[in-house]
Amino acid sequence: MRTAIYPGSFDPLTNGHLDVIQRAVKLFDRVIVAVAKNDGKQPLFTLDERFALVKKAVKHLPNVEADAFDGLLVEYVVSRKAQAIVRGLRAVSDFEFEFQLALMNRKLNENVETIFMMPKETYTFLSSRLVKEIARLGGDVGAFVPAHVQNALAKKFAGTKRS
Repeated sequence: MRTAIYPGSFDPLTNGHLDVIQRAVKLFDRVIVAVAKNDGKQPLFTLDERFALVKKAVKHLPNVEADAFDGLLVEYVVSRKAQAIVRGLRAVSDFEFEFQLALMNRKLNENVETIFMMPKETYTFLSSRLVKEIARLGGDVGAFVPAHVQNALAKKFAGTKRS
């Protein structure tokens, strides 16, 4: 069984993330969307909240599961018996950072491959950071995230809209 890990902070999950997941499912027998605990970031949503949002978003997709992890990604990949890491590339600006990560992961474990996937061009501008900013300012993010994520963002920012 060919298994891929699609890691990320998913703070929050966007339609661009879902597009990459749907593309990965066409190439792999199983895709694990791995929500990362990242002590270097200050996420809007807790790890448990992000995991729950991802789990709900992928429940209808066959052969896709949500999980959460902490620690080195390559160790997690091996623990899940996966062969590849899937990473989304929106623009050239993503490439340098993602390339560095892929090479470091290869250095840590040469048996783990990294596959870069581009989302539909509709989503190339989309980022979790921009979605959070729009939601914080009271904008409509319905076109950018699943409905349950939009509701979770609205609850987080209730009463904090700035003029």
